[in-house]
Amino acid sequence: MPHKPQKRHKALQPLSREHHHGLLLSWKIRTGFNKNIEPERMRTYANWFFENHLIPHFEIEEAHIFPILKPDHELIKRALAEHRRLKRLFSETENDTKTLSKIEEELEKHIRFEERVLFPEIQKVATETQLKQIEIIHQPEERFEDKLDDEFWK
Repeated sequence: MPHKPQKRHKALQPLSREHHHGLLLSWKIRTGFNKNIEPERMRTYANWFFENHLIPHFEIEEAHIFPILKPDHELIKRALAEHRRLKRLFSETENDTKTLSKIEEELEKHIRFEERVLFPEIQKVATETQLKQIEIIHQPEERFEDKLDDEFWK
């Protein structure tokens, strides 16, 4: 049965929009591979995206979203382990092709987990006060600023 989209609380909507951009990173990497783009070009973009978007996103989640559930909650343990794994992958320097392939796959899987499993659980248990606090703390730029000097995916 296909996943039915859940109405996301407005406090979590900016994070879901950021997840959309993360899914686009995975798509861009896949497209780059399909077009036989040099891995170094894709890696430059992926590293930029990691530094400018994923790191701040992870920090917000870890400091303000994940604590809504208990630290020993299985979903939180999984999310934190996946964050650590993604950070390690982005720091890999050995084989760009292999690393990019893993980043593409694991980032998409992680985002799908957060959107389909973790966020619904957090939304279910969060109080209105907690959600209001998230809204106050996390006010991202209205418009996503992309790095467009080398649009290898086009």
